[in-house]
Amino acid sequence: MLDGMLGKKIGMSQVYDGEGNLHPITVIQLGPCTVMQVKTDETDGYSALQLGFEDKPRRVATRPERRRAERADTEPKRFVREVRVPQLSEDHKAGRVLTAAEFEGASVVNVQGVTKGKGFAGVVRRWGFRGAPGSHGTSKVHRRPGSIGAGASPSKVIKGLKMGGRSGGTRRTVKNLKVLKLDPDKNLLMVGGSVPGPVGGFLFVRVAKREVGK
Repeated sequence: MLDGMLGKKIGMSQVYDGEGNLHPITVIQLGPCTVMQVKTDETDGYSALQLGFEDKPRRVATRPERRRAERADTEPKRFVREVRVPQLSEDHKAGRVLTAAEFEGASVVNVQGVTKGKGFAGVVRRWGFRGAPGSHGTSKVHRRPGSIGAGASPSKVIKGLKMGGRSGGTRRTVKNLKVLKLDPDKNLLMVGGSVPGPVGGFLFVRVAKREVGK
């Protein structure tokens, strides 16, 4: 059993539990993933499997991507990530195809993806600032951040201050999502709650080492 697999977001739905409570769920296509490269302690200093998900047309692939795919006897992939493997076995070889069956027995997972890009946004939308009062002399500054300085000392704007800018489009990990159902035949994984990114966005799903907050 690997502790990490690649996939993409299919969409969201909802289910009822035995007590009649409604719960949102996310359906994830988990695999099939192709082993693109096997890294060993002797050659790379650590042992890992490089996995690829979803074929990419050869005409848009770079030369290194095409060469890597040829060595694994497969097509170039759109999404590639590495998964550490403490002990490699004979089954771990380039070109092998892994399915969602690798996650049988997993109860809690962490899902990493890229959030939806929202473009340029002000502080109210990007950071949830309250804004200025609606009346009592307020003019043209209702959605502005207010003072951004730190006073005469240090007489500059401190790095990392929450201001307007590009919102979204960042890598985020949602932890402790409960696995509700796994369908190895269709390579589908259903988890409780939401995951980052749009429908069709690539995801890196890992088996949770521990349940956060417990």
